[in-house]
Amino acid sequence: MINAKKFNLLEFLKKNSVPLLFLALGMLGWVASGQPIPMVIKELVDRLSRNLILVLSLIIPITAGMGLNFAMVIGAMAGQFGLIFIKAIGLGGVSGVALAAAFSIPFAILFGIGTGAIMNRAKGKEMITGLILGFFANGLYQMVLLAGIGTVIPLKNPEIVLKAGVGLKNSMDFSLINYVLDRLIPIKVQLGYLVLWIPLVPIILVGLLCWFIVFLQKTKLGQNFRAIGQDKHIAEVAGINVDRTRTIAMVLSTILASFGQIMFIQNIGKLQTYFSHEQVGLFSAAALLIGGATITKATIGNAITGTLLFHLLFIVSPLAGKNLFGDAQIGEYFRSFIAYGVIAVAIVLYAMKKSRAKSQQDSDDMAS
Repeated sequence: MINAKKFNLLEFLKKNSVPLLFLALGMLGWVASGQPIPMVIKELVDRLSRNLILVLSLIIPITAGMGLNFAMVIGAMAGQFGLIFIKAIGLGGVSGVALAAAFSIPFAILFGIGTGAIMNRAKGKEMITGLILGFFANGLYQMVLLAGIGTVIPLKNPEIVLKAGVGLKNSMDFSLINYVLDRLIPIKVQLGYLVLWIPLVPIILVGLLCWFIVFLQKTKLGQNFRAIGQDKHIAEVAGINVDRTRTIAMVLSTILASFGQIMFIQNIGKLQTYFSHEQVGLFSAAALLIGGATITKATIGNAITGTLLFHLLFIVSPLAGKNLFGDAQIGEYFRSFIAYGVIAVAIVLYAMKKSRAKSQQDSDDMAS
C-alpha cells in the first residue's frame, strides 16, 4: 500500500513565502485601489502575454549556473534592431513581426557569443558582469543609432530619422504591427459588463516556448546545463566543455530576449528608441524572483506566477497610492522599490548561502 505524502502547512508556507507575500501585497493593493476585478483580469492577461517571454529567457542561464542574466538587455537591443528595420521599410502585419524576429536572430547570436565569452572570463561574478556589460552595450547601441544612422548606415526615412538626416528619433510609432498577433485569433470572454479578448496566438507562442524549455532540459545539452549549474569542476572532469556550454546558454537566452522585446513592442505599439530596453533585465529578474525562483533555481511555474504577481502590483499600485496618500506617484515609487528590493534580497541570500557552504566545506576539510 502506497502512503500518500502528508501535507505540511508550515513547509508549504516556508517554501512559497515570497509568492504568498506578494500575493498578499497585491490583494491589499487591489482593495486599496478599488479597481473592478474584471478590469484587473483584463490588464493581467494583456501584461502576461507581452512580458512572459522576456521572463522565460532568464531560465536557461540560471540552470547553467550563471545566475540572473542582466545582460539580456543586449538581446532586447537585437530585437529592437529588427523592429527598426521593418519600420524603415514600412512592412507591417504578421509578416513584419516575423521579419523583425528573423532580422534580430543574427545580432542576438553574435551578441550572445560575445556575452558568453566575457561571462566565461568572469566565472562567479556573472550577474554584476552582465549588469555592467548591459550599460556598456547601451552606450554602443546609442552611438550607432545617433551617429551611425544617416552616415555609415544610409537610412533616409524621414518618419524615423531626425531632421538633420543623422540619428533616429527618440520615439517611433509601431501601429503597423500593434496588436497584430493579439488580434489574429482572439477568444471573446464575457466578465460581467466587461468583454475580455484573450490573445490566443501570443499564448500559443508562450506555450511553445515553455515546451521548448522543458524539451531542452531533457536533452543532453540540458543535462549539461544542470551539471554545470551544480558544479562546474565536476562537470569539466566528466568531459563537458563548460565554456562552450555556458556560451550556448547565453546565446539561447539572448535570442529569446530579442523575441520577447519584439512581442512587448507589438503589444505596446510604440518604441522609445533609446530607453525601451533599459529596464528589461531588472523587471524580468524581479518578476522571476517574486514567483519563488532563486539565483540558482528557476522553473516555468516561477516565471508565470512571478509575472502575474509582479504585474498585479504594477496595475493596482498607482491607484492604491492615490487613494491612500493622495498621490499616484507614490505607487510608482513603491513598485520600483519592490523591483530593486527583491533582487537585492535574493543576491544577499545567495551570498550568505555560499558563505555558509564554504565555511562548512572548510570545517569538513579541517576535520578530515
